[in-house]
Amino acid sequence: MIKIAPSILAADPLNLEKDVRAAEQAGCDWIHVDVMDAHFVPNLAYSADTVRGLRRITELPLDVHLMMDNPETMIDPFLDAGASCVTVHAEIDRDIPALLERIRRRGRMAGIALKPNTPLEKVTDILGMTDLALLMTVEPGFGGQKLDARVIAKIRQLKDMGYQGEIESDGGIQEDNLESLAANGLTVAVMGTALFRNPDMAGCIARLHRM
Repeated sequence: MIKIAPSILAADPLNLEKDVRAAEQAGCDWIHVDVMDAHFVPNLAYSADTVRGLRRITELPLDVHLMMDNPETMIDPFLDAGASCVTVHAEIDRDIPALLERIRRRGRMAGIALKPNTPLEKVTDILGMTDLALLMTVEPGFGGQKLDARVIAKIRQLKDMGYQGEIESDGGIQEDNLESLAANGLTVAVMGTALFRNPDMAGCIARLHRM
Protein backbone atom coordinates (compact mmCIF):
# COMPACT_ATOMS: atom_id res chain seq x y z
CA MET A 1 0.00 0.00 0.00
CA ILE A 2 1.42 3.36 -1.00
CA LYS A 3 2.12 5.78 1.85
CA ILE A 4 0.43 9.19 1.72
CA ALA A 5 2.36 12.13 3.17
CA PRO A 6 0.42 15.41 3.26
CA SER A 7 2.71 18.41 2.84
CA ILE A 8 2.05 21.12 5.40
CA LEU A 9 3.19 23.67 2.81
CA ALA A 10 -0.40 23.46 1.53
CA ALA A 11 -2.02 23.60 4.97
CA ASP A 12 -3.59 26.74 6.44
CA PRO A 13 -0.70 28.44 8.29
CA LEU A 14 -3.16 29.98 10.76
CA ASN A 15 -4.71 26.58 11.49
CA LEU A 16 -1.75 24.24 11.12
CA GLU A 17 -2.57 22.10 14.17
CA LYS A 18 -6.17 21.69 13.03
CA ASP A 19 -5.13 20.69 9.51
CA VAL A 20 -2.48 18.21 10.67
CA ARG A 21 -4.91 16.57 13.10
CA ALA A 22 -7.46 16.36 10.28
CA ALA A 23 -4.91 14.72 7.99
CA GLU A 24 -4.04 12.17 10.66
CA GLN A 25 -7.68 11.39 11.32
CA ALA A 26 -8.23 11.03 7.57
CA GLY A 27 -5.73 8.16 7.51
CA CYS A 28 -2.50 9.64 6.18
CA ASP A 29 0.76 7.80 6.88
CA TRP A 30 3.40 10.51 7.25
CA ILE A 31 3.49 14.29 7.60
CA HIS A 32 5.82 16.02 5.13
CA VAL A 33 7.65 19.20 6.16
CA ASP A 34 9.36 21.30 3.49
CA VAL A 35 12.19 23.43 4.85
CA MET A 36 13.31 26.23 2.53
CA ASP A 37 16.13 28.71 3.05
CA ALA A 38 15.35 31.30 0.32
CA HIS A 39 18.74 30.46 -1.28
CA PHE A 40 18.59 26.90 -2.60
CA VAL A 41 14.98 27.65 -3.56
CA PRO A 42 13.27 31.06 -3.85
CA ASN A 43 11.00 30.60 -0.86
CA LEU A 44 11.23 30.50 2.93
CA ALA A 45 9.47 28.01 5.17
CA TYR A 46 9.51 26.21 8.48
CA SER A 47 11.97 25.80 11.27
CA ALA A 48 12.87 23.13 13.79
CA ASP A 49 10.36 24.76 16.13
CA THR A 50 7.61 23.83 13.66
CA VAL A 51 8.68 20.19 13.80
CA ARG A 52 8.88 20.36 17.59
CA GLY A 53 5.31 21.63 17.68
CA LEU A 54 4.12 18.95 15.28
CA ARG A 55 5.76 16.24 17.37
CA ARG A 56 3.66 17.35 20.34
CA ILE A 57 0.40 16.77 18.45
CA THR A 58 1.10 13.69 16.35
CA GLU A 59 2.97 10.39 16.55
CA LEU A 60 3.06 10.04 12.76
CA PRO A 61 6.50 9.99 11.12
CA LEU A 62 7.67 13.54 10.37
CA ASP A 63 9.34 13.58 6.96
CA VAL A 64 11.62 16.64 6.77
CA HIS A 65 12.89 17.77 3.36
CA LEU A 66 15.79 20.23 3.66
CA MET A 67 15.84 22.44 0.58
CA MET A 68 18.94 24.23 1.80
CA ASP A 69 22.43 25.10 0.62
CA ASN A 70 23.87 24.34 4.06
CA PRO A 71 21.80 21.57 5.69
CA GLU A 72 24.69 20.62 7.96
CA THR A 73 23.73 23.55 10.19
CA MET A 74 20.18 22.29 10.71
CA ILE A 75 20.29 18.49 10.69
CA ASP A 76 20.77 18.12 14.44
CA PRO A 77 18.17 20.76 15.38
CA PHE A 78 15.55 18.99 13.26
CA LEU A 79 16.49 15.59 14.65
CA ASP A 80 16.38 16.99 18.18
CA ALA A 81 12.93 18.40 17.42
CA GLY A 82 11.57 14.98 16.48
CA ALA A 83 12.12 14.49 12.74
CA SER A 84 11.74 10.83 11.71
CA CYS A 85 13.43 11.27 8.33
CA VAL A 86 15.71 14.04 7.07
CA THR A 87 16.37 14.43 3.35
CA VAL A 88 19.11 16.53 1.78
CA HIS A 89 19.58 17.47 -1.86
CA ALA A 90 22.02 15.86 -4.26
CA GLU A 91 22.75 19.20 -5.93
CA ILE A 92 24.40 20.92 -2.97
CA ASP A 93 28.17 21.39 -2.70
CA ARG A 94 28.64 19.45 0.53
CA ASP A 95 29.99 16.11 1.78
CA ILE A 96 26.68 14.34 1.28
CA PRO A 97 27.82 10.89 2.50
CA ALA A 98 28.90 12.51 5.78
CA LEU A 99 25.49 14.18 6.12
CA LEU A 100 23.65 10.93 5.47
CA GLU A 101 25.80 9.06 7.98
CA ARG A 102 25.18 11.79 10.54
CA ILE A 103 21.42 11.29 10.21
CA ARG A 104 21.61 7.51 10.37
CA ARG A 105 23.84 7.57 13.44
CA ARG A 106 20.93 9.21 15.21
CA GLY A 107 18.72 6.25 14.33
CA ARG A 108 16.60 8.14 11.80
CA MET A 109 15.92 7.68 8.11
CA ALA A 110 18.31 9.48 5.76
CA GLY A 111 17.05 10.63 2.38
CA ILE A 112 18.52 12.02 -0.82
CA ALA A 113 16.47 14.34 -3.04
CA LEU A 114 16.91 15.06 -6.73
CA LYS A 115 15.42 17.86 -8.80
CA PRO A 116 13.61 16.77 -11.99
CA ASN A 117 16.62 17.42 -14.23
CA THR A 118 19.20 15.76 -11.96
CA PRO A 119 20.08 12.27 -13.25
CA LEU A 120 20.09 9.26 -10.95
CA GLU A 121 23.69 8.66 -11.92
CA LYS A 122 24.66 11.56 -9.68
CA VAL A 123 23.72 9.54 -6.59
CA THR A 124 24.28 5.94 -7.68
CA ASP A 125 27.33 5.56 -5.46
CA ILE A 126 25.56 6.75 -2.31
CA LEU A 127 22.14 5.12 -2.64
CA GLY A 128 23.26 2.36 -0.29
CA MET A 129 23.66 5.00 2.43
CA THR A 130 20.05 6.15 2.12
CA ASP A 131 16.69 4.94 3.39
CA LEU A 132 14.67 7.12 1.01
CA ALA A 133 15.08 8.66 -2.42
CA LEU A 134 12.91 11.71 -3.12
CA LEU A 135 12.49 12.27 -6.85
CA MET A 136 10.98 15.72 -7.22
CA THR A 137 8.23 15.89 -9.82
CA VAL A 138 8.36 19.71 -9.91
CA GLU A 139 11.10 22.27 -9.41
CA PRO A 140 11.20 22.63 -5.62
CA GLY A 141 10.16 25.83 -3.90
CA PHE A 142 6.43 26.35 -4.39
CA GLY A 143 3.27 24.26 -4.17
CA GLY A 144 0.54 23.97 -6.78
CA GLN A 145 2.79 23.15 -9.75
CA LYS A 146 2.03 20.63 -12.50
CA LEU A 147 3.73 17.24 -12.31
CA ASP A 148 6.66 16.70 -14.66
CA ALA A 149 5.79 13.34 -16.23
CA ARG A 150 9.39 12.78 -17.31
CA VAL A 151 10.21 11.82 -13.72
CA ILE A 152 8.08 8.67 -13.99
CA ALA A 153 10.85 7.06 -16.03
CA LYS A 154 13.34 7.96 -13.30
CA ILE A 155 11.11 6.29 -10.70
CA ARG A 156 11.03 3.14 -12.81
CA GLN A 157 14.80 3.32 -13.31
CA LEU A 158 15.37 3.51 -9.56
CA LYS A 159 13.06 0.56 -8.92
CA ASP A 160 14.70 -1.49 -11.67
CA MET A 161 18.08 -0.83 -10.05
CA GLY A 162 16.81 -2.78 -7.06
CA TYR A 163 16.75 0.14 -4.67
CA GLN A 164 15.66 -1.10 -1.25
CA GLY A 165 14.59 2.19 0.34
CA GLU A 166 11.40 4.20 0.03
CA ILE A 167 10.85 5.86 -3.35
CA GLU A 168 9.11 9.17 -2.77
CA SER A 169 7.90 11.93 -5.08
CA ASP A 170 6.63 15.42 -4.41
CA GLY A 171 4.94 17.94 -6.67
CA GLY A 172 1.74 17.98 -8.65
CA ILE A 173 0.57 14.56 -7.46
CA GLN A 174 -3.19 14.08 -7.80
CA GLU A 175 -5.62 11.18 -7.74
CA ASP A 176 -5.58 11.02 -11.53
CA ASN A 177 -1.80 10.57 -11.85
CA LEU A 178 -0.83 8.67 -8.69
CA GLU A 179 -1.78 5.27 -10.12
CA SER A 180 0.82 5.62 -12.85
CA LEU A 181 3.47 6.69 -10.35
CA ALA A 182 2.67 3.77 -8.04
CA ALA A 183 2.71 1.30 -10.93
CA ASN A 184 6.24 2.40 -11.75
CA GLY A 185 7.57 1.96 -8.22
CA LEU A 186 6.56 4.93 -6.09
CA THR A 187 6.07 4.00 -2.41
CA VAL A 188 5.52 7.41 -0.79
CA ALA A 189 3.39 10.18 -2.32
CA VAL A 190 3.76 13.71 -0.98
CA MET A 191 0.55 15.60 -1.69
CA GLY A 192 -0.42 19.13 -0.75
CA THR A 193 -3.31 20.97 -2.32
CA ALA A 194 -4.87 17.71 -3.54
CA LEU A 195 -5.46 16.77 0.10
CA PHE A 196 -5.75 19.95 2.15
CA ARG A 197 -8.20 21.49 -0.31
CA ASN A 198 -10.23 18.32 -0.66
CA PRO A 199 -13.58 18.42 1.21
CA ASP A 200 -13.37 14.63 1.64
CA MET A 201 -9.75 14.03 2.57
CA ALA A 202 -10.52 10.71 4.24
CA GLY A 203 -12.28 9.38 1.15
CA CYS A 204 -9.45 10.56 -1.05
CA ILE A 205 -6.76 8.90 1.09
CA ALA A 206 -8.77 5.66 1.22
CA ARG A 207 -8.93 5.58 -2.57
CA LEU A 208 -5.22 6.35 -2.87
CA HIS A 209 -4.36 3.53 -0.47
CA ARG A 210 -6.14 1.10 -2.79
CA MET A 211 -3.92 1.97 -5.76
